[in-house]
Amino acid sequence: MGLLSSSVSMTRYMVDGELKKPILETIAAGLKKYSIVDIDNDPTETSVGWTSFNKPFQPDFNDSSFVVGTYLVFSLRLDKKNIPSKIIKKYFSLEVEKKLKESGREYLSSNEKKIIKDHIINFLSVKIPATPNIYDIIWNYENKNICFFSNLKGANEALETLFNKTFHINLIRLFPYTIADLNIGLSTKERDCLAKLNSTNLSSLVD
Repeated sequence: MGLLSSSVSMTRYMVDGELKKPILETIAAGLKKYSIVDIDNDPTETSVGWTSFNKPFQPDFNDSSFVVGTYLVFSLRLDKKNIPSKIIKKYFSLEVEKKLKESGREYLSSNEKKIIKDHIINFLSVKIPATPNIYDIIWNYENKNICFFSNLKGANEALETLFNKTFHINLIRLFPYTIADLNIGLSTKERDCLAKLNSTNLSSLVD
């Protein structure tokens, strides 16, 4: 889901921690270190990393092109190879028949079949290009707020994990509970009560 799409989904975060100064240099170094690694022509099945907003397939953080005033604009990219099961089944069956013919046996052991299947998956992973998924990010580093343009569970979890790995600080996902907890100054008792509240279906309140 992109920032410039006609319709967007967005998750808000608060950055929980302090970055090492100078802040922009620290951020740039982290983005460079954990930039997306291309896995085409490689047996690796998934790759997660940062990339440029303007050139998501050519990540480059060597200048300040991702800095807009007090905002940082860049993207998270998740590359994944999806090999259709029917293709795996086809190559697996052909390879099993070949092994049986060469050995003169009527069947293969479970371990032999597993080795063949793993070999087929590795072979196909090299041949099949990865599908890129790009999720844009706007980070106001002075106010410690991040807008992440996705509500997908996998994408949000990837962002939170990579952000912590890159900058050694956490992201707090903002929704009614966390906003109340962070801004109102709740006591322990009040926080426990808030945690026990159930969501309300507002449509049921409309006649």
